Amino acid sequence: MNENLFASFIVPMVLGLPLATLIIIFPSLLFPASNRLISNRLISLQQWVLQLVSKQMMGIHNTKGQTWALMLMSLILFIGSTNLLGLLPHSFTPTTQLSMNLGMAIPLWAGTVIMGFRNKTKASLAHFLPQGTPTPLIPMLIIIETISLFIQPIALAVRLTANITAGHLLIHLIGGATLALMSISTTMAFITFIILVLLTVLEFAVAMIQAYVFTLLVSLYLHDNT
Repeated sequence: MNENLFASFIVPMVLGLPLATLIIIFPSLLFPASNRLISNRLISLQQWVLQLVSKQMMGIHNTKGQTWALMLMSLILFIGSTNLLGLLPHSFTPTTQLSMNLGMAIPLWAGTVIMGFRNKTKASLAHFLPQGTPTPLIPMLIIIETISLFIQPIALAVRLTANITAGHLLIHLIGGATLALMSISTTMAFITFIILVLLTVLEFAVAMIQAYVFTLLVSLYLHDNT
């Protein structure tokens, strides 16, 4: 119980070199491309899930927005697989690092905003000033809308970081409580273990849901700017 609560969020080092890059690259190895005429069950399931998600996510987009389909599908696969791998014992979850999530959110958000200003300049500028705004409120509304625009990538990154970090902390705390209660009360330890199992199942769902929410919000930002 004396172990540092945040030790699992520290980037692992080997010979003074961070392993974050190798850990980030590793999930891509879990999705091999099939070069056979008839795919196996795993590849078929992977393709079916991708088609289902892409239909739901890209159905609202026009031709310009659909050019982002490959990037968005790669994004949801990367975040989902990274979150799931982070639930393994003694593993490191890159998505618990706010710097990494900001590194994903800011370029994607900036790309959608730049595309909006290039293709729909008047409509993009109109978002800063709703129609029928009283003249005295115009400066204040422009400032508020500008701030809300720049908060979007920060909200994306913080939401993902907070949800994944909170789940890992709860698992760590309840797991430590289960070990401590084993020498005190077997019944209470068993009840706590059941809670731990249920929480772990919930975290599997949260890992996938957060990947979907992050990608969906990027998709909605793209839809607003195309």
